[in-house]
Amino acid sequence: MASTTHPHAFHFDRAVDSYWEASADPLGIDTPPLTADETCDIAVIGAGFTGLSAALELAEQGVDVRVLEAGRVGWGASGRNGGFACMGSHKLSYATMIRRYGLEASRQFYDTMRQSVALVRDNLQRYGIDAWATEDGEVTLAHLPSRVQELRDEQAYLRQTFGDETEFLSKDDLKALGLDGPGFYAGLKGKVGFGIHPLNYVRGLARAAAKAGAKIHASSRLVRWEELPDGHRLHTPGGVLRARQVIVATNGYTPEDVSPRHAGRIMPALSSVIVTRPLTPDERQAQGWTSDLLAYDSRKLLHYFRVLPNGRFLFGGRGGTDASDRGDAAYRPLLTTAFNELFPAWANVEITHYWRGFVCLSNDLVPYVGALDEKQTVWTALAYHGNGVAMGSWCGRAVARLATRKTARDELSPVLTRRLSRFPLPAFRPLYLKGAYVWYGWEDSR
Repeated sequence: MASTTHPHAFHFDRAVDSYWEASADPLGIDTPPLTADETCDIAVIGAGFTGLSAALELAEQGVDVRVLEAGRVGWGASGRNGGFACMGSHKLSYATMIRRYGLEASRQFYDTMRQSVALVRDNLQRYGIDAWATEDGEVTLAHLPSRVQELRDEQAYLRQTFGDETEFLSKDDLKALGLDGPGFYAGLKGKVGFGIHPLNYVRGLARAAAKAGAKIHASSRLVRWEELPDGHRLHTPGGVLRARQVIVATNGYTPEDVSPRHAGRIMPALSSVIVTRPLTPDERQAQGWTSDLLAYDSRKLLHYFRVLPNGRFLFGGRGGTDASDRGDAAYRPLLTTAFNELFPAWANVEITHYWRGFVCLSNDLVPYVGALDEKQTVWTALAYHGNGVAMGSWCGRAVARLATRKTARDELSPVLTRRLSRFPLPAFRPLYLKGAYVWYGWEDSR
């Protein structure tokens, strides 16, 4: 396993006890484990948004592609996230991004994020996936009075730099739009972004990929990887898959002992979610939260939340560094306390589901799409920094097109393709994360 995580986080034999698992449509296709020696042109490791988007693109190109998944389809982050198909996927400030990569590359990356959200909407329509899609729009909420001016500054910056028109919302505007709460002082509303049922979406991608010809092997964890002159041999508990090329699409669940090319280059970080029972219209009115918009606060250790189409409320947050079962149980009351503070009228509402999963950070604080070897036979797309619904879909398709030479590297933004650097002294990554959380917590209080 990756050295930054606890073995308890890798229960591949069972699904996470999430609301998505409880409410998802059946997968509806067979995904048998690999049980023999097989061959294919391109092997994809990971059956989440990235891997299945890659497999779908490859199968539609006529490529012989197989997918290996340690658990079941959507077992990892793709089946655990909050269902926010929205802008994001980086933690690097735009000012630093422009200094490092240039204005045009940064603008191309910003446009890629917009395209990624549109791709999810297109996938739902094209492949007939019922993912409970909501209307467009997302809002950032100032969690302190001192952050109000920051939102005004961000609005001007996005307009001048990227031509993105957003709407500033005063405290009175928030009340009028049903986005009220004692801890929200202003908002910045964007036009791009919508909510989905992520497990329905990833299962829909699997059905589409299988229909196009991809073969998906669940319960087929990679235990050994041989790189030979004539290709790759991927060993699972039940068989061996030989492939000319490999796409690694396991994001924050990448085992660094089996995939050494990723070693020291990623940092898994926990994100946790609670979901309430359905709220009545009167309960929503009493809190002042009647909007269905995607929302998150302005904290670095942010909270994200939205009303689901059936009236349940989803509330998530970053934080916690103990991925063990004990750490899992200990973090729930902390997240519940944060929920009660932001939405006090719902403090006694039953919470029916709680679960956790990994987001993936890179040392460069931006996603990476590209090759991991000089021969360009090993590829990866990863590090969406907690916004993988849209960018995972787009990057999975992009890496598949790179592998088949349908897209050239220089057609993508250098923000995505320049490098996947190692963390300095990678053995200390857990300490880096703990230190960052202390610092972020202090910044969030100011």
